[in-house]
Amino acid sequence: MTAFDVMERRIWDGQAESYARTAARLCIRTVPALLDAAGAGAGTRLLDVGCGTGNVSAAALARGAAVRAVDAEPDMVAATRRAAPGTEVRAGTLPQLPYADAEFDAVVGNFVLNHVGRPLEALVEMRRVARPGGRIAVTVWQLPGTPGQTLVGRAAQAAGLTRPDWLATVDEERNFERTPDGLTALLKAAGLADVQAGTHAWDHRVDPEDWWAGPAAGIGAMGGMVTGAGPEGAAAAKREYDVLCREFLAEDGLLALPHVAVLAQGTV
Repeated sequence: MTAFDVMERRIWDGQAESYARTAARLCIRTVPALLDAAGAGAGTRLLDVGCGTGNVSAAALARGAAVRAVDAEPDMVAATRRAAPGTEVRAGTLPQLPYADAEFDAVVGNFVLNHVGRPLEALVEMRRVARPGGRIAVTVWQLPGTPGQTLVGRAAQAAGLTRPDWLATVDEERNFERTPDGLTALLKAAGLADVQAGTHAWDHRVDPEDWWAGPAAGIGAMGGMVTGAGPEGAAAAKREYDVLCREFLAEDGLLALPHVAVLAQGTV
């Protein structure tokens, strides 16, 4: 594993419950479009890679697909089994999936490429387990991010927090631009044809305290940065967060946080 992969295992270990209460409610917004791009319907043999707490698997089951799922974290595997009964869920880490060649009609990854140190090799592996003519569909967060996406990061920066050394980034030679063009190029490099990519934008409406609960629990890289600063550093970041939240507060007291995701699809 790369240093980035090691970091990912560290920050997501045991986080299924916290993720389900926080960031999973954001990531679910791209699920319908992701499944449409994969052509998921009745009888589709579909693999949900990086299944998290099971939102994609449950939605695919509701469409009548025959769903299998895989995740690197044991508690995420357990969460998907609860959320999507009837789904065969296994433990596995990209770029090595525990499935045979050409086993699926469609393979999807909702933001999973954000969490792997070798994105191209991950896509090549997803392509391996899809049949000829099958579809691959993936999402990533667009970068640079919107002010809504970077709210917690801006609060941490304003509080003077710095990124701990153990919070690795993807090696420069393995990284790709998190844009429609960048994701298109990655899918083509993985050998996919008929590649299409676009953006999906929405305002994530959430209670300010609920949104802070994610980083406070250590969710994601920003969570690692906040919790890694100790109680005083986390409290300083929370004070800055409370101020910055005013930019996004609606009349009902909820935040309306602009987010933009990139969705790309291709055929094997």
